[in-house]
Amino acid sequence: MADNTATYEGLFIFDANRFARDREALAKQVEGAITDAGGNIQVSRLWEERRLAYPINGQRKGAYWLMYFELSTQKVTELTRVCELNDSLLRQLFVRLPESLVEPILDHVRGGGTPEDVPSEVEPEVVVAAATE
Repeated sequence: MADNTATYEGLFIFDANRFARDREALAKQVEGAITDAGGNIQVSRLWEERRLAYPINGQRKGAYWLMYFELSTQKVTELTRVCELNDSLLRQLFVRLPESLVEPILDHVRGGGTPEDVPSEVEPEVVVAAATE
């Protein structure tokens, strides 16, 4: 079976209390899991710390860590399992990036941009509720 490599965006939500105590060690744990699986990290940085929409494992705040990395498509399941066993991680999500978007996204993120910095080409839709009697 061929060993295909793809670029992924990984969003990791850390327990904010543990993250506040040792941010670098927690980030290194996840980076180590990726490199141990044979991955190559492109970008790794804090996105933001924020209140969660709902409590996860009793936690109301989380630290969102964003990573872009190359990894064999066959190793993603293994990486997911390692992350699920990490008590400091509340949630993780991996998205495979389309090849045509890899360089533009990495250039943007390396420049310190966030999704909020990207101008929207679509005007927000205004919904006016009609009063009914």
